[in-house]
Amino acid sequence: MDLSVTLILAGLIMALAWLYSLKSRKHICLPPGPMALPLIGNLLQMDKKAPFKTMLKLSESYGPVITVYLGPLRVVVLVGYDAVKEALVDQADDFTGRAPVPLLMRATNGYGLGISNGERWRQLRRFTLTTLRDFGMGRKGMEEWINEESKHLIARINSAKATAFDPTYFLSCSVSNVICCLVFGQRFSYDDEHFLSLLEIISDTLAFGSSPWGQLYNIFPWLMERLPGRQHIRFAKIEELKKFIMKKIQEHQDTLEPSSPRDYVDCFLTRLKQMQQEIDTVIERERLPYMEDRKSLPFTDAVLHEIQRLLDIVPMSVPHYALHDISFRGYTIPKATLIIPLLHSVLKEEKQWETPWSFNPQHFLDQNDKFKKNPAFLPFSAGKRSCVGESLARMEIFLFLVSLLQRFTFSCPGGPDSVDLSPEHSSFANVPRRYQIIAMPRW
Repeated sequence: MDLSVTLILAGLIMALAWLYSLKSRKHICLPPGPMALPLIGNLLQMDKKAPFKTMLKLSESYGPVITVYLGPLRVVVLVGYDAVKEALVDQADDFTGRAPVPLLMRATNGYGLGISNGERWRQLRRFTLTTLRDFGMGRKGMEEWINEESKHLIARINSAKATAFDPTYFLSCSVSNVICCLVFGQRFSYDDEHFLSLLEIISDTLAFGSSPWGQLYNIFPWLMERLPGRQHIRFAKIEELKKFIMKKIQEHQDTLEPSSPRDYVDCFLTRLKQMQQEIDTVIERERLPYMEDRKSLPFTDAVLHEIQRLLDIVPMSVPHYALHDISFRGYTIPKATLIIPLLHSVLKEEKQWETPWSFNPQHFLDQNDKFKKNPAFLPFSAGKRSCVGESLARMEIFLFLVSLLQRFTFSCPGGPDSVDLSPEHSSFANVPRRYQIIAMPRW
């Protein structure tokens, strides 16, 4: 389809959505704010270089809580200490959500402490704070790291010999090196060209995100993805940064000593192997697992449940059948009607699962990392026609997999990205593909 036709259709859809929102808005008591135009909202009123100044000015007319529209996006702005404190402190639980900013979502794929929400965010935040404290954040150990880097900073400034210089370069290297020591366990020379190019990528990305072009991407991502411009160059550079980080993670993986983590990455990788560590802690090396061990292996149990949920082996269940006319929710299901309880819709329902399409064992762990049940976990169906072999299957899954992980570390010959996890056939059942693996004995 021609690009211009696509843009026209998109514009019409947006206009219809806007008209619908105007109609539905009558039933919502929104904070006051200026009148907004279709599609572009209040963008023409905004200071392009400093939109926050416009918002502050609008609060003089509409009060400390106002509604504005950045394109089609509705935004409620809190102005002043009282409004901000009441929201972020007094009603903290209501305001913990992080907006899916398109620029950040595109750069991070929705992962990371800054952009994630819900249980994923809570777990990652708790892990990060604990790890940073263990490595001395806010204590004397961190002082030593910073002071060590200060020596390099002082030396570089001395090298300017009291002539004029731009401090941005030296200060960026110093601050970044402290973070690199914490995350990667190493610092980089101020003359390391690769390190400097990565700092430049970060700086340019921040500048782009604050520019009018970057703000347009956040407001109209669907359009900016289709138009030529600097955004494509920026995202290509971000991929270079990701490759550097993945290289460092692989280096850590190859030299990992779980008993003596060197930095944040080591702690994270060790956490990823928590399942085998948990098994090693609970089950003696020479004995096989028993079902009574399950209560002492909450993370392992959560992983096994999440595997079953994500595999979604029988998405349409075994069909049911109306043996007589059935009244259901005010409707009549006639006799001889085929009935399909769509288990797929239960195992992937957004209301029931924090990240329904991602592998996330936290779906089955509470805030204290104890196993928790979820009533929407129905891989064996439910009711009087649920799978009669459910208890046997659960026992086999637990005992087989725990005993294997107790003795082997599994990997893929071509790396994890070489395996296609999509089903080979998907209709009545999601039939997994066949593949090869490597089993390395652990002892």
